[in-house]
Amino acid sequence: MPWHFYLMSIMYILAGVMHFIKPRVYGAIMPAYIPYKKAMVFWSGVAEVAGGVGLLFEETRAIAIWGIIAMLIVFFTVHIDMLSNEKLKGKFPVWALWMRLPLQLGLIYWAYQYL
Repeated sequence: MPWHFYLMSIMYILAGVMHFIKPRVYGAIMPAYIPYKKAMVFWSGVAEVAGGVGLLFEETRAIAIWGIIAMLIVFFTVHIDMLSNEKLKGKFPVWALWMRLPLQLGLIYWAYQYL
């Protein structure tokens, strides 16, 4: 496997682990309409770790890639909500919030390349 494949795996594993280290940060950015925020933070962290680990094995790679793509599409709702969430104004630079949208598309494209 090429080095950038391992980079992708490590990136998702670390991102998922951060859900357990800093759950309040992730809970704070979740849209108001999402119920059970603590559980959602936990399970989204599990999903990211599982996706990252799944990338490392040929038998689970395609499922992991489709799971990561689906997860990134769902995360669009969080990023869009962050742009309009009054409670988060001033906590993140607006330009960074806007940049997350094309970044998500790039991450989706990157994952898709491994199918």
